[in-house]
Amino acid sequence: MGLESLLKENGFFTTKLDAIIAWSRKNSVWPMPMGISCCAIEMMAVGDPKYDIARFGSEVMRFTPRQCDLMIVAGTVTYKMAPVVRKIFDQMPEPKWVIAMGACTASGGIYRTYSVVQGIDQFLPVDLYLAGCPPRPDNLLNALIQIQDKIGRTKAADFQNAKLPELNIIRNN
Repeated sequence: MGLESLLKENGFFTTKLDAIIAWSRKNSVWPMPMGISCCAIEMMAVGDPKYDIARFGSEVMRFTPRQCDLMIVAGTVTYKMAPVVRKIFDQMPEPKWVIAMGACTASGGIYRTYSVVQGIDQFLPVDLYLAGCPPRPDNLLNALIQIQDKIGRTKAADFQNAKLPELNIIRNN
């Protein structure tokens, strides 16, 4: 078959340890869903048979941050909610990634008010912005594929000296 034809007579093959770790990390992303508003409905739709997030090894959506490595923030984040989102992010183990799903998460969307954070990149390091209001489920699957590619390119040593932004939210009145 496939792998057996590569092994031939010797019965073993060699690779780098970083490549094996990146491959296993890439194919087992466990999302932490932060469904705050309407984008959460589209995020839930990726689990149905039409879109089937299980094809990408990410069907295990845990609701405890200590078991997740990808946070999907879906919806409008208010200043009152921002410290909670940051606290959940801080509880996730390293390495961790963030998808900002929807226009409201990325830029505040249509809500230009004193209570809405105008982009979660003010208090979280965002790896991927997902456009749309709300984004379609297949768009979220595309974002997941892009995050998996990014995870596959990173090395384990890259996470030792990572610095996070401080939680200093400035209100734009």
